[in-house]
Formats: sequence, structure tokens, C-alpha cells
Amino acid sequence: MHEKSPILKATKRDRVGTRYSTRIRERGGLPAVVYGRASQPESVALDAKETLTHIHKGEKVFRIQVEGAKEAQTVLLKAVQFDHLGTNVVHADFARVSLTDRVSVRVPIHLLGEAKGLKTAGAILMHPTNEIEIECVVTDIPDYIEVGVGDLDVDHQITAGDVKLPGASMKLKTDKHAILAQIVIQQEIVEAKAEEGAVEAGPAEPEVITAKKKDEEGAAPGAAKPGEKAPADKKAAPAKEDKKK
Repeated sequence: MHEKSPILKATKRDRVGTRYSTRIRERGGLPAVVYGRASQPESVALDAKETLTHIHKGEKVFRIQVEGAKEAQTVLLKAVQFDHLGTNVVHADFARVSLTDRVSVRVPIHLLGEAKGLKTAGAILMHPTNEIEIECVVTDIPDYIEVGVGDLDVDHQITAGDVKLPGASMKLKTDKHAILAQIVIQQEIVEAKAEEGAVEAGPAEPEVITAKKKDEEGAAPGAAKPGEKAPADKKAAPAKEDKKK
């Protein structure tokens, strides 16, 4: 595999920083860093068009030939950085590796076949996870992993743990319960969203109806309103007279 890995020609970057990286990109270059294996990190510039073409094809292992170096370095693409819009790659990180190293990589999932559950009215195929992470030797990194969905029926699902890895020495790093594909009825999705909306809105508070309401000023029945005298009692209690001796 290492002999088939793309060769990327690189030049060393003597200066780093946003301003210098911008100049490199304006000239059609891609700023990058190569690190690892007890060696000092190297800041390099690659040809952007060539490098991104390989990255978009799914290549992960490269050989970088730095200008002035005797041998090319075998590297693994570790990360790419996008611009603020999330559309253009503006920087890449590569880790030096040996062909016998075991590494963790994310591999795309390709679904094969037509699920039998799709023959049911309203059924749709959900594909929530399109890649899984595995651990394997550098030379065994697959471009993608195929997953057959022909026997997938309604309310059934395929998880990461169901996938048969192409290499015996490969290990699954993704949660085995992660769903890769499932067949659901579209109506169920609509109803589920409606129920979620009802829960978020909360139940309407019932109106409290009392037998007797207070008047507009909030006073109890019979009480005087502002600016009025309190009504006299119908039967006033007679005053007590002192008894004569």
C-alpha cells in the first residue's frame, strides 16, 4: 500500500503565522505541519490543488517529499482545518508513521443493496452514521467498508457492532451500538416530532372559575369602592347606658 500512496512535494516554511499562511494560499499552496515519531515538527507548504484532490478522494496515507530531504516520509492525514465558512480547507496536519504502526482512522461506510423494508408504504432508509472508527496497521487502512442492507426490514437496524471488518487484525473503535442504517415509517417521524413539540410547549393552564368573583377593584362583595363611604349596618347595636344607683 505504501508504494501506491500519493507522493506530495513540499517546501519548508521558514515563517509561520496567519499573514504568511495567507500568502501561501494566494500562491496556490496549502500550509501544513508534519509531526511525530520523536522528530521536530516541520512546517511545510504543499500544492493545494494536488493535495486536496487526493484528500477529497479519501486518501489517508501519503509520502511527503520535502525539498532537500533524501527520503520521503510516510505520513497519515490527521486533521484538516476549514475557513470560517466551513467550505475551503486552509491547513492540514500529518503524522509520521511506520508501515507497521497500528493507527486509529475513520473509514466511510458504503451501503449496498436495496432494503426489503423500503417496499412498505411510507418506509424510508435512515443513515445517521456514514463512517466508523477502526484500529489497524497503516498498510491495511481500507478506503471504505461495504455494508449490505438487502435484508433490512421496517423497525430493524444495523449497528456498528454488526459490521464485519475486512481485516482479521482490525478492531472497532466506534460504539458498537451506533446506528448505521435503519428502516422507519415516515408517518412515525412526523408524529414523533409533533409529540416533541407538544412536550416543549407544555400543557395549557386551566382557567380557575370561582363561585363568586370579586368586583372590579378586587374588593370583597359589599365593601366600599374608592371614594364611597362604607354602608351603615342595617341594625346598629344599641349603646349601653350607665345604670343609676
